[in-house]
Amino acid sequence: MQINEVINQTQAYYVNDNINQTKAVEQHSNLIHHMESIGIEVIKLNELEHLNEQVFTRDIGFTIGNTFFVSAMKEDIRKKEQNILLDWLQRNKVAYFPFETASIEGGDVIIDHSKVWVGISDRTSKEAVAVLQSQLPNHEVSPIKLRKDILHLDCIFNIIDAQTALIYPPAMDSDAYLMLKEEYTLIEVTEEEQFHLGPNVLSLGNKHVISLPENKRMNQKLTEMGFRITEVPFSEIIKSGGSFRCCTLPLIRTS
Repeated sequence: MQINEVINQTQAYYVNDNINQTKAVEQHSNLIHHMESIGIEVIKLNELEHLNEQVFTRDIGFTIGNTFFVSAMKEDIRKKEQNILLDWLQRNKVAYFPFETASIEGGDVIIDHSKVWVGISDRTSKEAVAVLQSQLPNHEVSPIKLRKDILHLDCIFNIIDAQTALIYPPAMDSDAYLMLKEEYTLIEVTEEEQFHLGPNVLSLGNKHVISLPENKRMNQKLTEMGFRITEVPFSEIIKSGGSFRCCTLPLIRTS
C-alpha cells in the first residue's frame, strides 16, 4: 500500500511522508482481529500488490436487502479491483447487479432500512442515483450534494445506530443538513475530526463503534451518549483517504 498516484486530497497532503507499509498491514490485521473477536466472519479477497487502494473494499460494491450491487469506479487506478470482486461473486454463486455506465462508489451509499442516502460527488453521479432508484422500487433513494473536495459521503456522514449519526455540516448544503436533522440526532464533528476521518467509524451494532484514537473529543461525546468505543490505531491507512468504514464491505446484516 503506497501513494503512487494521488487521487484525493488526503493523499495529496501525505504523499511526501507516504505510508509505512509494515505498520499499515499491522493496523489492518488488528482491525480484522477486533471484528472476528465479536463473531464477525471476515472474507478476504485476493490481494494484488500493485492495487494500492484495494484495502478500501467499501467502494467496490454494496448490499441493499438481498441485492448485491457492483460499483462502477470513477478512477482507472481502481477499476481492476472490481475484477477480483466479480471473480469472488461468480465463484461463490452470488447474484449481483452491475453498474455499467454511470459511476457510483460504495462510499457514497449509506443504507438505513428503506432509506438510502447517496452522495453526489466526483465519484458518484446523478445518473447512477436514478439507476439505483429504478432497481429499488420499495426504497427511498435521496441524493446529497457534497462539497467538491469531499471524497465520499461516508467521510462526512455516517449512521451509527437507529437514531444517531455523525455529520460534518459544512461539507453539504443546508437543505441536505435539515433533511438529515429530521431523521436523526446529529453529532457534529469538527473540521480537524473530519480531516482525521472522524465520521468514518465502523458501527458494529448494539452501540459498539470502532473509532480512531486521535478523535478524542468525538469519542468522549459518543461515550457520554452511551456508545461503547473501541479505539483502534489506523494512522497509516487513513493517509490514503479512508478509515474503518472504507475498509469493510458488509455482505449480510442481521438485526
